[in-house]
Amino acid sequence: MRWSFHIGTIAGIRVELHVTFLLFVGWAALSQGLLNGNVAGALGAVALLLSVFGCVLLHELGHALAARRYGIRTRDIVLLPIGGVARLQRMPDRPSQEVVVALAGPAVNVVIAAVLALALTQLRPTGMPNELLVSLLQVNLLMLGFNLIPAFPMDGGRVLRALLAMRMPYVRATRIAAGIGQGIALLFGIVGFGIFHNPMLIFVGLFVFLMAGEEHALVRARATMTNFPVRSAMITEFETLDAADPLQRAVDLLMSGSQQDFPVLENGAPVGILSRSDLITALQGHGADARVG
Repeated sequence: MRWSFHIGTIAGIRVELHVTFLLFVGWAALSQGLLNGNVAGALGAVALLLSVFGCVLLHELGHALAARRYGIRTRDIVLLPIGGVARLQRMPDRPSQEVVVALAGPAVNVVIAAVLALALTQLRPTGMPNELLVSLLQVNLLMLGFNLIPAFPMDGGRVLRALLAMRMPYVRATRIAAGIGQGIALLFGIVGFGIFHNPMLIFVGLFVFLMAGEEHALVRARATMTNFPVRSAMITEFETLDAADPLQRAVDLLMSGSQQDFPVLENGAPVGILSRSDLITALQGHGADARVG
């Protein structure tokens, strides 16, 4: 992904950090006390933020490792200020597999929340460690609930689509799931604007609305192209050049049509390709009357 850099590899999966994440960390430190000289408050905010994104990374690893069970590779995991993205090479072929991959992420949050709750009850920390663990527990429960909302691109939206696809065509299931997701996104926007006056809720609603529409368009395009053979995209009518032809003939053919590369024949047998860039170089060095071959 653009504007991201490699920070490590986990279980053979490349992990990248988007540069805006560093700006987010800086903003958190400044807004939580660094400007007022409260270094402890700033460090606590940064520690909480980094711990939260550690949970986000584990959540995305859950998706990636579940997908690996079905032979699906993960190109990378990118950490963004709004969360993380495990970029799978493709989605599972079977709806039941998609359910497993989609629920693997929230399942990780359940495990993390259970471990944090156990640590709080057994260790009974005080002060900043207690506040950090409580906040992490709350964030993981929030992540769990938010991701199970039945709206793309959240995991709940993918589960809904997979369950529908067990009873109907995949494209129709995606259209219904995307429509439900966009309805929920509009609800987010209305609540955020009209009731809580929360810009973040409005942003989340807009993000969900756009991603739901993009998912539907992508699945529909993929379904449209599925039954087309490769020959449907082949160029079957094209011009050729003889090795003895002057470069001017290649210029004329280039200017009169959309073809950019020309097979070169000698005695009827192909001997090479004359590309547009090669043609320009040859014209500059030898002129239009020089031979192609």
